[in-house]
Amino acid sequence: MKITEGTLTEAWQRTVSEHALLHGVGLPPVALSEDELEACAERTEEAADDSLFLLLDEDGTVHGRHGPYLEVFATRDLEQVLYLIAEDAIGRDGGSPEETAVTLDRIDPAWGRRFRSGCLNGTGTVEECGRDPLEGLAWMAKSWREQAPYTTLSFFRAAPEQPVDAERLALLYGADPVQVAAGTRLKDLQAVDNGRAHWDRQWKSCCFGQAGGWTFLLHHDTPPGSFADKEAYAALGIKESVWLTATSSKAIYTLDYLRDGRRVDDDRGVLELIWYERGRAPYLRGGELDFLNRALRRAELDHPEVASTFELYFHALEGSLGLRVPRRDFAEGEVRAAYWAEG
Repeated sequence: MKITEGTLTEAWQRTVSEHALLHGVGLPPVALSEDELEACAERTEEAADDSLFLLLDEDGTVHGRHGPYLEVFATRDLEQVLYLIAEDAIGRDGGSPEETAVTLDRIDPAWGRRFRSGCLNGTGTVEECGRDPLEGLAWMAKSWREQAPYTTLSFFRAAPEQPVDAERLALLYGADPVQVAAGTRLKDLQAVDNGRAHWDRQWKSCCFGQAGGWTFLLHHDTPPGSFADKEAYAALGIKESVWLTATSSKAIYTLDYLRDGRRVDDDRGVLELIWYERGRAPYLRGGELDFLNRALRRAELDHPEVASTFELYFHALEGSLGLRVPRRDFAEGEVRAAYWAEG
């Protein structure tokens, strides 16, 4: 059945009347054009609070927007629209993700299962974590917000479970070939002059290695002239790369995920980590990054003790993509390291 403004209004009124927990929850503002949506948002005092608006196309597609521009879902399934309105309304009450799940359970057990899975059609599942969430990658999240140990965390692989050659990659970025050939470790750089010399030069260093089926390369500023040999870079066979970049002085923290030469972003452009709020999917439901929405929901439910959204986000990246950085190797200074080559 094609969704119209009338059918949407009637369906929501019926849903509210059948469930006491939704009494008083109004249908979000419905617009029939972009101009009407913008005008509606300007009239709504809560627009600055990321309120939910609905844009209804002639073909019956309902677009959910946070504010007039940020699209969070698009569907022609009326039941999905009703669920997403309820999820948004209940999530805004300030309860934990588990409390939201329990409330949705009480309205409809299928809705509770859908919320717990993080999957819009309710059929997706993510295995429970069962391990320390601050081991694989999330251990680095807190210090990374303060630009330590590095502002750029990049990961590369040629195919699932096929990392690229870490030494070749570091050299193409500009790592000192003498130190790479010598197998220099982070503890070797830190040992010079009791670490004072490394403190002065750490912004011109990198660490690299392999973990979780990826090659990682961590650094601050990339030296001028890196990637000069484009053919050698292409020969590495990189098919996927993930970049996490922190600019703490400007409070900007971004994710770039490239696959087969194109950015995976649902046409949103720069993906900032501050868009993620506990209990709310940061990316388009059913979109290219929905796998990360599902992993975040799993992380939230598995680890309510983790207060930092950055740690939850990093843990979700580990759970969904397998990104890891060896904590012990860093703690013991055993991770491979080098300064950028001079000249």
